[in-house]
Amino acid sequence: MALLTIEHAELMRWITAVMWPFVRIGALLLAAPLFGARTVPVRVRVALALVLALVVAPVLPPPVPVDPLSLAGALVAVREALIGAVLGFLLQMVFGAMAMGGEIVALSMGLAFASVVDPERGASVPLVGQYFVIFSTLVFLAFDGHLALVTLLVESFVLMPPETEPFGAAGFWEVAAWGSEMFEAAVLVALPAAASLLVASVSMGMIARSAPQLNVFAVGFPLTLTLGLVVLALTLPGLASQLEAVLESVFVAMRNVLGAA
Repeated sequence: MALLTIEHAELMRWITAVMWPFVRIGALLLAAPLFGARTVPVRVRVALALVLALVVAPVLPPPVPVDPLSLAGALVAVREALIGAVLGFLLQMVFGAMAMGGEIVALSMGLAFASVVDPERGASVPLVGQYFVIFSTLVFLAFDGHLALVTLLVESFVLMPPETEPFGAAGFWEVAAWGSEMFEAAVLVALPAAASLLVASVSMGMIARSAPQLNVFAVGFPLTLTLGLVVLALTLPGLASQLEAVLESVFVAMRNVLGAA
């Protein structure tokens, strides 16, 4: 009776064909929003990363012939984890920009003291900021952002296949440049409400100077709160299209990082 024999090189090729995609996908799911939330169990993320690695492994280029138990294999694993974490961090900055915009609006409205626990980050955030984060999550799912993320993962192994070369400094410069764009996006999200509330605050200050008997705190807080809610309701239709443009640009930035590095 003939026994099935598998050579060591063939076994390592099978293992690395799934191992390198698994490390990159697992790091991305750990750093990306929605998938990396604290409410998602670690076992679910590991199982999802393993399933995606098994699905994409047959369509990927041949893996790098490196023993995963060697020093070179450890370097490849660190590189793959770094690539996945960078891609997830770029997408995380989009939701961070929306949360920052909500914090600016909440501070202008006088709702900075109204905080809720963000289940994704495990920290207290203003109520308006959490509203923007939930809205961003729904828009991300409505525009099939999760499917675009999986597509980008498959493309990433073509643009930057697993190898022993380190992650280039040009990729980190692309991440830094994208961070400055996210600060701009946060300001643009909060600009309509913040500008309107600034005008209201200046008007209340002028009224308080002309009529000192008027209790500006009793009148100003309900006014800024109501005006902020009205402005948020009026700017909501345009916020979805603005967020869609930001999501499209973040996927372009991910491809630029993969190409630059």
